[in-house]
Amino acid sequence: MAPTALVCGAGGFIGHHLVRRLKSEGFRVHAVDRKHPAFSPSAADAFVLGDLRDPEVVGAVVDRPYDEVYQLAADMGGAGYIFTGTHDAEILRNSATINLNVLEACRRQAVSRVFFASSACIYPAHGQADPGAAGCHEGSAYPADPDSAYGWEKLFSERLYLAYARNHAMTCRIARYHNVFGPEGTWQGGREKAPAAICRKVAAAPEGGSIRIWGDGRQTRSFLHIDECIEGTLRLMRSDADVPLNIGSEERITINDLAHRVIGLSGKTLSIENVPGPQGVRGRCSDNGLIRARLGWAPTRPLAEGLADTYAWIARQVAQARDPRAA
Repeated sequence: MAPTALVCGAGGFIGHHLVRRLKSEGFRVHAVDRKHPAFSPSAADAFVLGDLRDPEVVGAVVDRPYDEVYQLAADMGGAGYIFTGTHDAEILRNSATINLNVLEACRRQAVSRVFFASSACIYPAHGQADPGAAGCHEGSAYPADPDSAYGWEKLFSERLYLAYARNHAMTCRIARYHNVFGPEGTWQGGREKAPAAICRKVAAAPEGGSIRIWGDGRQTRSFLHIDECIEGTLRLMRSDADVPLNIGSEERITINDLAHRVIGLSGKTLSIENVPGPQGVRGRCSDNGLIRARLGWAPTRPLAEGLADTYAWIARQVAQARDPRAA
C-alpha cells in the first residue's frame, strides 16, 4: 500500500512543489489550503479548499493517521507585508491558530510524524544588525528577540511542536527556512519576497530605465532555491534530528548586488534607485554547520543557477500579464 501524506498549505509556493515531489516518490497525497496553486494544477490525489483556522476543517482533513503530515500553512509575505507592523495582529492570530489546530488534530489521530515550517525570522535582531554579521546558527535563537511579529509566532510555534513531541510521544521535525525562491512563487501583489520582486521590476522595466530597491541596498541575505528546500525538507522529516535545523544557503549577497545579477540576466541597461522602505534586519544568512552534522547534507546550488530559471519564469509572467497571447 502506498504511504500517505497530508500537506497543509498546499496552495502555496513551497507546499505546491512539495506535493509534486511526494507524488513522484509514490505517496498518496492529500492537500488542503484556502486556495488552489496559482500557476499550475496541484498533483495531489485530493485537494480540500478549507481554512485551517477552523477546527472543523482541520478535523475533516486530519482524519486518519497519515504517515507524514507537513504543516506549511501560515499568514506570510515579503518585507512589504511583514515589516510594516500593519498586519502584526493578523499574522500572530492566524498562524498560531492554524498550528494549534493542526497539531492537536495530529495528536488525536496518532499521526506518526509531523513537519513544521519555521523561519529564519526567529533569530534575534541584535545579531543581524550588520550586513556582514555571522550566519545564524541554531543555538543563537535564545535569548529571543525576533525582528517581527511573524518571527515571534514562528518561535512560539516551534515551542509548541517541541512540547507536543515531549508530552505526547510525537515525532516532530522543525525547519528554519531562509528566503526560499524559484519558479511558481508569488511575484506580485505585496507578499512577494526580494528575488521575485526584483525579477518582476527588471522584467517590467523599459530599456534604459530604473528599478527601485528599498533601503540603501547594502543589507544582505542568502536565498535558497525551491528544489534544495524540498530536498532538505524531506531529509529532515525522515531523519532523527529532533531539534530545529536551518534549511538555507550560506551564499550571502547584498540586495543591490542581487538586483545587478538579475539585470545582467535580462540583458537590459538599467539603473538602481534606492528609496525608503521596509527592509528587515541588516544582515542574515544561514549557518549550515548543524544540518551538515545531523543530516550529512546541506544546500550547495549556486544562487546564479536558481536566479536564471526564476527570472525566466517571472519574465514570462510579466509578458503574459501585458499580453495574454505572449504566454
